[in-house]
Formats: sequence, C-alpha cells, structure tokens
Amino acid sequence: MAYGTPTSERDMEAYLTDITRGRRPTQTAVENLIDRYRKIGGRSPLLDISNAQASALEKSLGAQGMDVRVYVGMKHWHPYIGEVIPRIANDGLRRIVALALAPHYSDISIGGYKQALDKGLATTSDMQADFVDSWYDHPLFHRAVAEKVKQALEQFRKSRSVEFLFTAHSLPERILEQHDPYPSQLHSSCEAVADLLNLDQWSFAYQSAGQTAEKWLGPDLLESLQELSQHDKNSNVLVVPIGFVADHLEILYDIDVEAKEFARTHGLNLNRTESLNTSPTFISALTDIVLKRVNHDKWA
Repeated sequence: MAYGTPTSERDMEAYLTDITRGRRPTQTAVENLIDRYRKIGGRSPLLDISNAQASALEKSLGAQGMDVRVYVGMKHWHPYIGEVIPRIANDGLRRIVALALAPHYSDISIGGYKQALDKGLATTSDMQADFVDSWYDHPLFHRAVAEKVKQALEQFRKSRSVEFLFTAHSLPERILEQHDPYPSQLHSSCEAVADLLNLDQWSFAYQSAGQTAEKWLGPDLLESLQELSQHDKNSNVLVVPIGFVADHLEILYDIDVEAKEFARTHGLNLNRTESLNTSPTFISALTDIVLKRVNHDKWA
C-alpha cells in the first residue's frame, strides 16, 4: 500500500479533495499542486515504482517457495485499497498481509491505511488480514539506507566535510499530545543507520508540512539548511530522506527542486541519497517482513 498520486492535471482537485476527506480545495491550492507536478515532468512515478516494488517482492517471495500474489493499493488515488480487496477475493485468495510502504507508524498516517483496509474487508467475507503496523527497526531496511548513503557520498568527490541530514514527512504537532510513536521511531531508525556508517554527527529535519493553520512538527528542512548555512557557507549537505522509500513529489520537488535551490542560494552544496525504490536489499527487507507474518501462528 502506498499514498497515491494523481495521474493527470485534471485529477488534481479530486485528489486533494480525497486527502482532505471531502473538503473542496481552493483554486490556489490546486494551481500550486499542478505547478509542482509540472516542475517534475508533469506526473509522479510513484504508482510505477510501487508496481515495480510489488513485482520484485512477488518474485523474491516466489524464490522462497511461496505461492503468492502481490497487489498494489493506494490510500488516496486509484487503484484505491478498497478497489483492490474485491479483486483479491475474486482471484480466490483469502489471506492478506497488508504492508504500507512507510516504515514509521503514526496513527494519523498509517492509521489511514488500516481504516481503508478495514473498509475494503467489510465488503467481503471469509478473508483473513494481517496488518503490519511498522517496520522501522528492520535491520535490512537500515542496511538498504546505509548503502544509498555510501553511494551518495561519491557525489562529493571524497570531501571530508559532509553534513548528514535525515528527513521524513512532517505531521501535525498535535500527535505529540497522543504520545504517538512516530518521532521516536524515526530517531531510532536514524541512529541505527548512523551506527552502520559510523557517523559521529548527523541531524534530523521534517519536510513537506501541510499548508494548514495548525502547527506541524519541526524543525523544517529549509530552516535546518538555513541554520547550516550560517555556520559554514561552504558546507556539503547530504539529505537522507529516511521516511520515504520511493521517488514521488516529496522527493522530486520538495528536495530536488525546492530544497536544492534554497541550498544553492544559501551557499550550500546539497545532494540526496537515491530512493530505495527496488533496491535488492530493500526488497529483501520486505520479503523478510512478509515471510515472518505468513509463518506466524495466526495463519495456522
């Protein structure tokens, strides 16, 4: 399961309406979103990448001797999770491992996937589902991110001075009042990757906060970049978007366009790690997560 992305400009208003649970967006909001998509080529590759990840996972599980099908369902656009559940049932399958392609749990984000799954299951009968809440602590996930960091360091021509800045999607600050595990899980993942790389220093920032009146988790990515620029005008910065596992708008625009331009104007040399996408180590992590769920006693 993944977040979802509109397929064309004419879908933008409906897409935003789905995200806001039926509240029609302003024309300005629609035009701003269209402009962002145009700056990354007109569309996001998220669905294509999600399908490629599903195919790779299905092949990997098959190599483990499992007779499985891997389906792709989106939370906010077609193919919706609720559209996919009946297809699974019609294919004669009765057991589902539901895996959101977001490592870190928050009720406000991952909880939405669970709600969509439960709604879809309500339309069927005799269907077992095991929902994976989070997988932020999986060693192969950490290793996959660390591999991308090592590859990205080559972009700095072996410079000894590189600032490592991990990022993840911001959420409304009110989640802290609910003792939501999202911030602590993110910190745990960052620490694990830093340990693998023997990083003495690194920092963390949130990105892609929603344009709403309420306060969102910080520090914001651009604020962190501005602070770095005040300390060292010639800093090399490597952004490690550990909260994301595929290329999409928040990577291709928020980092590659907006943050990169902001960094350039503030005297910083910014690069980022490649997204995990279909990294063999990442697919191995997903494979292990699914295998452990399938082999759990609940399927007996």
